[in-house]
Amino acid sequence: MEKRRSYYITTPIYYPSDNLHIGHAYTTVAADCMARFKRMQGYDVFYLTGTDEHGQKIEKVAREKGQEPLEYVDTIVSNIRRLWNTLLITNNDFIRTTEERHEAVVKKIFQKVYDQGDIFISEYEGWYCTPCETFFTARQLVDGKCPDCGRETELVKEESYFFKMAKYANRLLEHIESHPEFIQPESRRNEVVSFIKMGLEDLCVSRTTFRWGVPVPFNDKHVVYVWFDALINYLSAIGYGSDEEKFQRYWPADVHLMAKDIIRFHAIIWPIMLMALDIPLPKTVFAHGWIMLEGGKMSKSKGNVIDPRILIQKYGVDAVRYYLVKELTSGQDGLYSEEMLVTRINSDLANDLGNLISRTAAMIIRYFDGKIPAAAGQEPVDLELKQMAAQVYQEATAKLEGLDFSGYLVAVMKLVSRANKYIDETEPWLLARDENKKARLGTVMYNLAESIRMTVIMLAPAMPTLASRVNQQIELFDDPERLVWEDAGKWELLRSNSKVSKGEILFPRIDLKTLEEDNAMDDNKAAVAEKASEEKGEPKQQEYISIEDFARMELRVAEVIACEKMPKADKLLILRVRLGEEERTVVSGIAKHYQPEELIGKRVVLVANLKPTKLRGTLSQGMILAASDPGDNDIEVLTVERIASGNRVK
Repeated sequence: MEKRRSYYITTPIYYPSDNLHIGHAYTTVAADCMARFKRMQGYDVFYLTGTDEHGQKIEKVAREKGQEPLEYVDTIVSNIRRLWNTLLITNNDFIRTTEERHEAVVKKIFQKVYDQGDIFISEYEGWYCTPCETFFTARQLVDGKCPDCGRETELVKEESYFFKMAKYANRLLEHIESHPEFIQPESRRNEVVSFIKMGLEDLCVSRTTFRWGVPVPFNDKHVVYVWFDALINYLSAIGYGSDEEKFQRYWPADVHLMAKDIIRFHAIIWPIMLMALDIPLPKTVFAHGWIMLEGGKMSKSKGNVIDPRILIQKYGVDAVRYYLVKELTSGQDGLYSEEMLVTRINSDLANDLGNLISRTAAMIIRYFDGKIPAAAGQEPVDLELKQMAAQVYQEATAKLEGLDFSGYLVAVMKLVSRANKYIDETEPWLLARDENKKARLGTVMYNLAESIRMTVIMLAPAMPTLASRVNQQIELFDDPERLVWEDAGKWELLRSNSKVSKGEILFPRIDLKTLEEDNAMDDNKAAVAEKASEEKGEPKQQEYISIEDFARMELRVAEVIACEKMPKADKLLILRVRLGEEERTVVSGIAKHYQPEELIGKRVVLVANLKPTKLRGTLSQGMILAASDPGDNDIEVLTVERIASGNRVK
């Protein structure tokens, strides 16, 4: 029996310092989408995800909680596994860097690279950010703080082992030049090439100031530093050094998929490690953008994360997966808000896809007693629909092969739109009035059902429960769990006389007004509770916040570039402000104290990560800080003289 072609795809292994958020969910869902697509094409797929569990940060947090590091991460890893199950992720393995199978490979590789002279011992001095587990040079710091999370760094000086990165720099550049598909998208490739050409420094690959890690095999005073340890998971999970047949089957990896902030680790450190081991490099390292909130990048350290489990409970797994895959244009950042999610569900899934399916099912039930009729003859409008279906299949296939997940869904929805238009063009309700046009009506119904069959197959990688749910209403498949991708490119595979029955609405419309009211109620709960406490005469105690709480507030300098009074609102001004390269609209209740022209050109202090809210129909994206007297009779906006817009206020 001939072996199937193999396909190996990975996510990064996630750092379990806290529960994961919707940004991590995007990476894992996108990789799952690709894995499902390749299985539908007949590939032998190996899909890997997991957790990166060593390091100083984990050790520190665990000790603060009175736990051992492994005990602490076990709970979070269990939550991560449950999240992936809820999102219907089909990973073949879940690797943990604390597993014996992984630690054994790390020791073996460290020893091998040391023995050949590519690792040496010296003394390291650099600025270390514990939350990010990353060293920085003094010139990389921003106002003396971590350039990624804005936290304090500490100067670390200790004996360490170093990996000779520069030795392989030219070889890596040659590989990138001769294999343009190696780093995608192109903007990331250019970034990596530029970084390498600036000169690579030797990489610190061990630490002595903490113990939570893989011991260096020949010097147990040292533990292997987190990135040299973590990246090896891509080898240890497929049997490197223990199962040669499995390793040869799947390596080199077809795709390492990750967010753009860790591209350098995967496109520089990792391939150089593989070169030192004389192991072929992965075929593609693909870095997608971030899912952004109105206040900037979503991150655990900022505390502005969105829990995907809550969204799944409210809107269903297919809808959440569809939104995630659709919203991040290839390689670019995407913006998240619950309002945007609901709008996407209403427009794409309720109005377009759901409406197409429910209308088609209802007409087949009404006009053909719930049995899909046979097609008879072809008119030009039918040919146009078939041609669109063939075109969409080719485009969706190409987009997925190119890891353009958003483009893939855009392509598929073209067929949905065309099928809805086909209903309007053929006017089945008029055909049904004329018995002589029964055959024509049957053709129209068959073509609509066939379009739905092809659409559902193509949506299956992103929306895994859709096929079975549709099949309960329209019998399109013998087994909706075993779909074949190429069947989406073939017309007239649908058997006539298949049963159609009335079912539940697949994607009910969501009332945006109700959503806003629900969110407002949630926001007001704390205030209501506090007021009730005051009415009972309970003394209000002084509440203190930690430095971590304060760090969650993102204060930035913003330059006012336009300002006007809000119509029919005496207290409100609408300001347009600039934060570096970004512009925002902010509504502020200072109209009785400032004329619009007084504020233009001023640099004010903006709470940049405040949840956006609509005031009198205008979306306000932040809050301007001001000082006031006890009765708010006098208000003064806080301003900055010398610091440019976009910079942090601390």
